[in-house]
Amino acid sequence: MITHLRGKLIEKNPTYAIVECNGVGYFLHISLTSFSQIPDSELITIYTHLIVREDAHTLYGFMSILEREIFKLLISVSGIGPSIARTVLSSLTTDEIQHALVSENVSVIQSVKGIGAKTAQKVILELKDKVAKTYGLSAEVIAESNSVKEEALSALEVLGYIKRQAEKVVNALLKETPNASVEELIKLALKKL
Repeated sequence: MITHLRGKLIEKNPTYAIVECNGVGYFLHISLTSFSQIPDSELITIYTHLIVREDAHTLYGFMSILEREIFKLLISVSGIGPSIARTVLSSLTTDEIQHALVSENVSVIQSVKGIGAKTAQKVILELKDKVAKTYGLSAEVIAESNSVKEEALSALEVLGYIKRQAEKVVNALLKETPNASVEELIKLALKKL
């Protein structure tokens, strides 16, 4: 099993990257999230997951171990193949996926192209406990951080900021300071907007 590659970045594209290691070029299927995180430097390290099928050996690349682990969890659900799992990782951040699973938010999972209501419910049913145990998340913690986020966003909207723009800034701030109060979040967001 190939777990990671360290080598020269030959080409990067929103759906794939080519990394050369000791004269061998590896074609890696990647998500948009990984694409945005791949540095423009020549030497990169990328985590991988190899899927062996009767007709193909397909290598998937991820810029973080967490993204790779979420990918593995997603493809463990019957009905979710590698391409849909990659679409999920392209549409949602790993934090959004974890929070949606633990808080049983079907609409977030269903918002991904290719996933219907039944499949979204199945994903949540099969992965909720695994994600909660593995990453130490609980529904109460997520509900609390979501209410802080929502309050901060509504305050920023009242102040005239565009929701989508404000949401990006607030999400970034919550990653840096997850325990911030609503007031602190608004103050920090105002400095960045």
